[in-house]
Amino acid sequence: MSLDINKLEKELDEALAKETPETLEKFMIDERNKAMSNMNNLLKELNACDDAIQWAKDKTWNEIFETCHRGDWLLWLFKKTNPDNFKELTLAKGHCANTVRHLMKDERSIKAVDAAIAFGEGKITKDELSAAADAAADAAYAAAYADAAYAAAAYAADAADAAYAAAYADADADADAAYADAAAYAADAAAAAYAKKENQKLTADICRKYLPLEIWNVNNLITKP
Repeated sequence: MSLDINKLEKELDEALAKETPETLEKFMIDERNKAMSNMNNLLKELNACDDAIQWAKDKTWNEIFETCHRGDWLLWLFKKTNPDNFKELTLAKGHCANTVRHLMKDERSIKAVDAAIAFGEGKITKDELSAAADAAADAAYAAAYADAAYAAAAYAADAADAAYAAAYADADADADAAYADAAAYAADAAAAAYAKKENQKLTADICRKYLPLEIWNVNNLITKP
């Protein structure tokens, strides 16, 4: 038996007409609370950090995506919820790492960031990406025996590559290393904190650009039975 679409639409309209503004408002509030609760539970299941859970507790997934002020949080969440989207993740990480390019002192580290972007755009293979990551790791190891400022810069570059490009470490660890590099060059602690916060906002916008809402699996995870 085929469905009578016109009849169903009429019945729906009649049902909605019987609703009062109060019941509709209650329905919307209940749905929002349910969405927030489901998202909060997902973050806990994924072992998100306490700061992220606290910040997101009164937000739906769409609100989190649109207003998140930390790129490292978005990278971490995408890696957890979209394990099959390695290329997209690498592209976003590469562009995030590129924001501290000016602090990288070793050419191998800079090339590794370029490799991450190239891989994300489908221009090089995963083996070529891994080779670039290994080279950046070697640069960081050598820098450990150089002066402190040089070491900080190279280590940040390695973190940017190894995580942003090859995804060998969690995004929050990558970001911390990059920000540590920025701090080494900051005039004082206040300037370093400001630079870190501004970079977090910048990389959050980069994530929203290269990891658009429609490719995320979050909604599938929070609505699963």
